[in-house]
Amino acid sequence: MPTRSLVLTAVALAALASGVAIAQDKKTKEVKPATEKCYGVALAGQNDCAAGPGSACMGAAKVDYQGDAWKEVPAGTCTSIKTPKGNGSLVPKKS
Repeated sequence: MPTRSLVLTAVALAALASGVAIAQDKKTKEVKPATEKCYGVALAGQNDCAAGPGSACMGAAKVDYQGDAWKEVPAGTCTSIKTPKGNGSLVPKKS
């Protein structure tokens, strides 16, 4: 009888451990990729935030590629984005 109890306990612990491993795997998959603020790449009305003094924020850019309006882009890609007004910038630029 004691052997049977040990086997059942071992099976129960294995099942719990696999459940924890699955839960950890799901947490890892839900991590968002790193992003950065990129100024001067948003189209008019499509910025994520910051569109000059007195702006309401999201969607407030008045012109395409406004230098003080930013859009979130994948980390490390901002300065390689080409627009008709030059490349994206990690800091606000004059429009």
